[in-house]
Amino acid sequence: MKDYSAYFNGPSLKNARKRGRSEVQHLDDAFEVPADMVGIGQGQHYFIQTYGCQANERDSEILAGIFETLGYEAADDVKNADVVLLNTCAIRENAEEKVFGKIGYLKTVKKTNPNLIFGICGCMAQEEVVINKILKKYPQVDLIFGTHNIHRLPQLLKQAMLEKEMVLEVWSKEGDVIENMPSTRAHQYKAWVNIMYGCNKFCTYCIVPYTRGKERSRHMSDILEEVEELKAKGYQEVTLLGQNVNSYGKDLDSDDDFATLLEAVAKTGIPRIRFMTSHPWDFSESMIDVIAKYDNIMPFIHLPVQSGNSEILRLMGRRYTREDYIRLFDMIKKKIPDCAITTDIIVGFPNETEEQFLDTLSLYEYCEYDLAYTFVYSAREGTPAARMKDNVERKVKEERLYRLNEIVNAKAKKANDAYIGRIVEVLVDGESKRNPDVLSGYSQHNKLINFKGRKEDIGKIVKVKITQAKTWTLEGEQID
Repeated sequence: MKDYSAYFNGPSLKNARKRGRSEVQHLDDAFEVPADMVGIGQGQHYFIQTYGCQANERDSEILAGIFETLGYEAADDVKNADVVLLNTCAIRENAEEKVFGKIGYLKTVKKTNPNLIFGICGCMAQEEVVINKILKKYPQVDLIFGTHNIHRLPQLLKQAMLEKEMVLEVWSKEGDVIENMPSTRAHQYKAWVNIMYGCNKFCTYCIVPYTRGKERSRHMSDILEEVEELKAKGYQEVTLLGQNVNSYGKDLDSDDDFATLLEAVAKTGIPRIRFMTSHPWDFSESMIDVIAKYDNIMPFIHLPVQSGNSEILRLMGRRYTREDYIRLFDMIKKKIPDCAITTDIIVGFPNETEEQFLDTLSLYEYCEYDLAYTFVYSAREGTPAARMKDNVERKVKEERLYRLNEIVNAKAKKANDAYIGRIVEVLVDGESKRNPDVLSGYSQHNKLINFKGRKEDIGKIVKVKITQAKTWTLEGEQID
């Protein structure tokens, strides 16, 4: 097997833990296309399979933009592609299993198309254990790169075309901010806008700080320029993205913070603004005041709690208590009474007792979230939690998840029932996946609405009267 250690840095979780004091580089000229790669994709097709969070979706838009800059066109299926990329997620074991299943499938595809270039990128590529597994068991992979060097796709693709051996370039570094990369947006009316990258929180169960690097913020001027361009092109909604948007600006040599940025984006006049995701520890009162002040900042907040027990939260490294979280929740509801709040919850964290789990259920009863994303704890190799002894049986964890989800479903239905008879504003995404005679879109509160309306209004914000509530969706009729 080829020895890669001599010429690439990583992946190394040990190196990825480092958080130095060196300033983040903001690079405007890091992306370039080698002269002999200009137009290399003419008459060829690319296919990108994206796993995981919105940050990965945004990365895939940039990867698509790079491919199209090289002359490639998008393929509708891996079987019709000349280059296939799997943009991977490492946050849970189940996500990784899906990727390895796809890698196995692509071995068969490559037998029928031996010239296919098959690459893996994203968060899984930043994990030592994953890379070692691929090197040993999956020779059909031609190219591996991580989250810090997607701007080098033209150079890496060139190398993969010329070399018979696997091309591997993964940087286990704190990270830079790369501007001016091409992008092919996945939607015509809604756009992701990165405001920062990485995470410094190091929750004990989470691999993201290792795979995404340290927190680094884009300059506000670059963000606002991007939003203004999107507005000029007719986009109706932007979602500001970061692993923890509340930390925005902490690494900048300025007084800018997320509240300041949020207000500046609101003043651009773009019709809708959302943001993902917030850590409760950094959620300031000034942020809440800005959200309450501007009508174009949507009254919807995703506020992960993870557990309702203070001792479990301490073991998770969440840096707040149950009481802290409730105070923040109450403040949001007081200042933005109509705000929809969703959350994330992990059950079965190592050694979680029945009493500690009951604290999570009681917190849920108190908050009555609009929705929750619930998970059984999944150990990620290299994280502190993975080294903890765990005496909770799998069947107990699954039973707790079932009990929690019963409450989640009941509260989701209750929250949706409150909308019956209300008139909401819906950004029309298009036809419903199940019925082409029905339109679909999201309300201000991020509720999925299926309704009877005019197809010429796709891409517009329309008023819809809610006539029926289901657990996960609402139904209605367009009234304007």
